Amino acid sequence: MTLRTASILLTSFTFTAALTLTGCKSLPHTTTTYTETVIASHPAPPVDPTTASAISGVVHFDGTAPARISIDMSADPACNLANLPNLTEQYIVNDHHLANVYVYIKSGAPSYTAAPNTPPVILDQKGCRYTPHVIAVQQGGTVSYLNSDATIHNIHTMPAQPGNASIDISEPAHSHPQTETFPSPELMLPVRCNNHPWMSAFINVAPNPWFAVTAADGTFHIPNLPPGTYTLAAVHEKLGEQDIQITVAPKSVATASFTFAAK
Repeated sequence: MTLRTASILLTSFTFTAALTLTGCKSLPHTTTTYTETVIASHPAPPVDPTTASAISGVVHFDGTAPARISIDMSADPACNLANLPNLTEQYIVNDHHLANVYVYIKSGAPSYTAAPNTPPVILDQKGCRYTPHVIAVQQGGTVSYLNSDATIHNIHTMPAQPGNASIDISEPAHSHPQTETFPSPELMLPVRCNNHPWMSAFINVAPNPWFAVTAADGTFHIPNLPPGTYTLAAVHEKLGEQDIQITVAPKSVATASFTFAAK
């Protein structure tokens, strides 16, 4: 997918931390260099409230979903403190509704960056898993990485788009969050923890402010949308992408539906 993005200015700095806490493995003193990205701001103009519309919908799953697999977290005792079921999160299906699907306006709307001072999207490390499993942020926006656990974690992002910098940093237990800017649209950018190999999450970088991630019941809602005809895309980490055309009338809520099936 090719999308017009704003020009970027890259500046680098070095982040040095002496890590003495223990996780599932001991870590030496490390120096990590990563890129802080500043993107030229081009936020969306205000939507006329007299014509603003929305899209609401649901993502279905057809057939029997693959069984979720139990995860052994015994390598790090701190990971079992929450005493919660530890299951894989690739397929979260409830009553044939699919969670963790990224839905966004793929075409029909211009590319815009996040408005200045937009609050960061939060990706927490809690119970030795990333929460939420799938998030979305507008291009030019930021993600803040929290560590709510009593163990050291690692954040390793692996972008495919050149504008999005890869980071590989450690966060001690309950430490101050790290924040990263994402200037380029991207689908299902992987996030991993080098300390706990079962931990995974995905970041989606939207080309405009009209996007959502489906809830546990498969529903989504995209508000404050100008009327028009759009390509609406739904993307799942394992099941790929589906696109539909949808027309949104002024002062209305258009409905959309997607159906995925196991491959």
